[in-house]
Amino acid sequence: MTPDNARPQDGAPWWKHGHVWLLIAGPVAVILAGIATAVIAVRTNDPVVDADYYRRGIEINRTLAARDKAHLPALQGRNHAATPVAP
Repeated sequence: MTPDNARPQDGAPWWKHGHVWLLIAGPVAVILAGIATAVIAVRTNDPVVDADYYRRGIEINRTLAARDKAHLPALQGRNHAATPVAP
């Protein structure tokens, strides 16, 4: 027993229903994001990896290991807090 004016959009075309646009918006957003990602991938160049990347990584690790213990990562610094200082 609902009045006739309780559902005014029953005879309206599909594009006048708000929930239809809500359902369409999700896939459209995904498609637009995919197109944007493809454009970015095509227009920008990937940086070239140095031929000596492994040697440079080892040098960086040596440099970091030689730094002051105050700059160590949290877990490593915590583990070495009670370690006696080497003579």
